[in-house]
Amino acid sequence: MSTRRLILATALGTLAAPALAQQRIPVEVWRDPSCGCCAGWVAHLRAEGFAVTDSVVRAVGPYREVLGTPPDLLSCHAARVAGLGLEGHVPAFAIRRLLAERPAGVAGLSVPGMPIGTPGMEVPGREPEVYEVVAWRRDGTHAPWLRMRGALPV
Repeated sequence: MSTRRLILATALGTLAAPALAQQRIPVEVWRDPSCGCCAGWVAHLRAEGFAVTDSVVRAVGPYREVLGTPPDLLSCHAARVAGLGLEGHVPAFAIRRLLAERPAGVAGLSVPGMPIGTPGMEVPGREPEVYEVVAWRRDGTHAPWLRMRGALPV
């Protein structure tokens, strides 16, 4: 590669870096120090291009209260993206759809429990389960929003 091309490539890369960084959607995660599957979910989000702040905390409950997560939708970790709550192993696909559609009244998404095959809950040799991503509202009501298998919609 010529010196001129190297300088041009470096300059273009430097100019493009801020624009690419701005495209990374920030996600705040709060998880228990003893949970291994949560780290797998964080890795899934990072691999999908999200900018994740991963906070290991003594208690996730206070963060869930701030997010307004209904008690019957709890899983193993909590998160926030663009002011919306996330609970459990919500796939990147569902998060992107939530941010693109912004359904009226929806305060967050949850994957209750820990279905096999969700991001972070993959088990070698086991087929991913079909599961529901549930949307909740501030008043605590909720309904199935998206049907998934693994990290993809069904």
